[in-house]
Amino acid sequence: MPTTAVPTGEEQHGRGSAGTPELSVVVPAYDEAGRLPATLERMVAYLGAPAAWTPAEIVVVDDGSSDGTAAAAERVLADAGVAHRVEHHPANRGKGAAVRTGMAASRGRRVLISDADLATPMEELERLWPLCDDRTVVVGSRAVDRRLIERRQPWYRDFMGRSFNLLVRALVGGGIHDTQCGFKLFPGELARHLARVQHLDGFAFDVELLARSRALGYGISEVGVRWRHVEASRVAPLRHSLQMFRDLFRIAAMKATGELGR
Repeated sequence: MPTTAVPTGEEQHGRGSAGTPELSVVVPAYDEAGRLPATLERMVAYLGAPAAWTPAEIVVVDDGSSDGTAAAAERVLADAGVAHRVEHHPANRGKGAAVRTGMAASRGRRVLISDADLATPMEELERLWPLCDDRTVVVGSRAVDRRLIERRQPWYRDFMGRSFNLLVRALVGGGIHDTQCGFKLFPGELARHLARVQHLDGFAFDVELLARSRALGYGISEVGVRWRHVEASRVAPLRHSLQMFRDLFRIAAMKATGELGR
């Protein structure tokens, strides 16, 4: 990878300067006023205890919600004792766009992307953290050890997920068996670089992030994590599956032209 591809921490946020968090947790949220407060309370309780990833910050991105998601997040985080930011999109743009906004707003040396439903509990960070360094992305996975799945998703979702990942490996490569689990840990400098170059707004954004990371010369480690299916998913199986398959071919085209490594 060219040494100029990703700006250094000193260039972006002053590595080693006071107030730089060890970890930023990016939480994309759309119409999550009901369950987001409980998720944030669990995050705050976990991140408030001294650990290798403290001090930490939480970055919530309200992706054009109509139910007061941003206000609900602010109520929980205002006096929580953990640094935080709540970003807001005026209109719904898609999970990929929300993650992009959150990564751009992050300040941490490491950046964790976590779903608002907390299907993978925060405690699983302990599995990812030791493997993430300045040159390695760590991906939480349901495929590495399926015994860790505490509540399985409906069979049709599982089938579509496995089919999608087979196509990912065929068209994009990379050897990752579960690109869609919403629990990924990035080097902070890489995350903020990806925020500037990522294109996809839909649910295939995970594949683009990982493909770009690999094209830039970063290693990717896939780690089994506990995961539990949560009802009220924002995924519409047919509509979003068609969108994801379409976007997958866009990623394959970006790979073929060398765009992913820029």
